[in-house]
Amino acid sequence: MRKPLSLLTTGLAAGALLLTGAGYASAGADSDAAAATSAAATAEPYKVLVVGKTLGFRHSHIDDTTNAVIKLGQEHGFTVDVWDPPIGRSPGQPALSMATTPFTSTEALSQYATIMFASPVDGTNSQNPASPRTLDDAELAAFKGYIHQGGGFVGLHAATDEMHAVPWFSELTGGSARFRNHPAQQQATMVVESPNHPSTTMLPKEWSRFDEWYNFTSNPREDVHVLITLDESTYNPGNGAMGADHPIAWCHNFEGGRSWYEGAGHVDSSYTDPLFLDHLLGGIEWTAGVVEGGGNCVTFPEVEKITADLGEGGNRNAKLSRDVAAYLASAEAAAEAGDHAGAAHILKQAKGKAHGLQDDTIVAKLADLQEWQGGLVGW
Repeated sequence: MRKPLSLLTTGLAAGALLLTGAGYASAGADSDAAAATSAAATAEPYKVLVVGKTLGFRHSHIDDTTNAVIKLGQEHGFTVDVWDPPIGRSPGQPALSMATTPFTSTEALSQYATIMFASPVDGTNSQNPASPRTLDDAELAAFKGYIHQGGGFVGLHAATDEMHAVPWFSELTGGSARFRNHPAQQQATMVVESPNHPSTTMLPKEWSRFDEWYNFTSNPREDVHVLITLDESTYNPGNGAMGADHPIAWCHNFEGGRSWYEGAGHVDSSYTDPLFLDHLLGGIEWTAGVVEGGGNCVTFPEVEKITADLGEGGNRNAKLSRDVAAYLASAEAAAEAGDHAGAAHILKQAKGKAHGLQDDTIVAKLADLQEWQGGLVGW
């Protein structure tokens, strides 16, 4: 499967921020988008798997999504396999679908740079472990292995409305947040929170769209990097309202792989909307490791765990780990207070201290945090 391009890690990080002493200024989304576009254009061809297999309610957009992704692939250098067989009342897409499951083994799945679940509802809301689900035990084991080996996951809309009895899948899609309910389709404002990720650089800060807006069983923020929230004051969220903090799109680094989720995309017209398609393409390319940027969906808890694990390597490492952890706590507090320039400066100091741990991963993750926070200055 495709791995992230190390060249991009340094190239985009340098382009995303303008650093002058302790002060940071965002270099702007245009430079990030241009760098990501250039990188994607020079990437080798890769493969994407689209899963539409439906055991429950059939979303009409699945066909539109599939065709749109195939077209995106033709334009941007990837090919698409489809798994969407006719099952029960679901007509599937027999003309496009693979005849048998592609989830036969981790090795079989490794041909795909990323795997998209395009709203394949399976009717497992009761959380009965005996109910048929999108992936059976053997298929799930193959998929887990794929993620653990660095595979990508793209979840669209009802990807949070399947596999309800499998906690691991809910954690993959987004910090255990599952579909709860939704009000009637209506116009609402999406607010971009992380503007320098490859899937958001093209978006306005406030993005008004007509769609079906999901309420979730929990707020995923503690476990994911939130990309976009919903402004509930701009629509009627119904009895599942989540309040002032309503994430609707997010991403995270999960057990070795990359996960990206967009809760919008129910309405068929999404897949002829150039802006929505650019947003979706960014998610595909980021999970495939073709593009980097915006902090690569890093979170403070993710880096704090790595730091704690490194503290087990002896007295010197324990001291350095405690020092880095203190910097992280200060940076997180600054970020939560809205002082993103201050957070970025503290993270620069943490990165300098972390070099003593002689671990490339922690240094790279701190650089991602620094890029993310620096990119929020002035947003």
